[in-house]
Amino acid sequence: MKISLTKLSTKDLATLAQRTISNAQSGKYPVIAHHPLLADLQASYTEYDKVYTKQVYSGKGKDVAALDHERDVAYTRMKAFLNGYRKLSSAANYQLAENLYQVFKTFGLDLDRRSYSSQTAQMKKLIETLESSENMHKIRSLALETALADMKAKHEAFETLFSEQAGINADLRQMKSASAIRKDLEKKLKTYISLLTVMKNVPGWELFYNDVNELVKAAKNSSVLSSKQEKPS
Repeated sequence: MKISLTKLSTKDLATLAQRTISNAQSGKYPVIAHHPLLADLQASYTEYDKVYTKQVYSGKGKDVAALDHERDVAYTRMKAFLNGYRKLSSAANYQLAENLYQVFKTFGLDLDRRSYSSQTAQMKKLIETLESSENMHKIRSLALETALADMKAKHEAFETLFSEQAGINADLRQMKSASAIRKDLEKKLKTYISLLTVMKNVPGWELFYNDVNELVKAAKNSSVLSSKQEKPS
């Protein structure tokens, strides 16, 4: 029973290990039921299985970008309103619009073009300042309560998802990669197969060896088929 485990794809290696373990745990072969090599193989496969199909990133990038766009729109609309209103010197409360526009200016008139982190930090301060009792009086006088509430809600929705995304990405980076632990699985599987090869003529091991040998052949054939499919026609 020979196979080059290093030539198997990540998925094929996982499949072979899983089928080999299931075969041993089927109850048909008492000789292997409580063998320490089986326990070692199971432990190694469990670790491998956790990561071999893991995502590299959270997969929330598009949702984060969509929420960022929504808060950008809310921010730019309120800023544009104040910018236009403050220039109408004949309009009532135009000075209030000027004052609020200066608040926007303090924290940046280009927040919608900044990085996620920079925009988030500045918008949080902007909203807190706009919600002060002095500025809320001006907001109400200009009937901008809904606009401010909308901008705040959009910002908080973004902030929540962005934090969630960052947390997931951090966890993924801390996980061992499949390539880092597959060597251990290859070693345990090779040792296990070697045991069966040595014991194949011992009573109680013959059929067990034959079963696993068929699993190994299937893995080898799968590897060959995958290689052919990858070649350009």
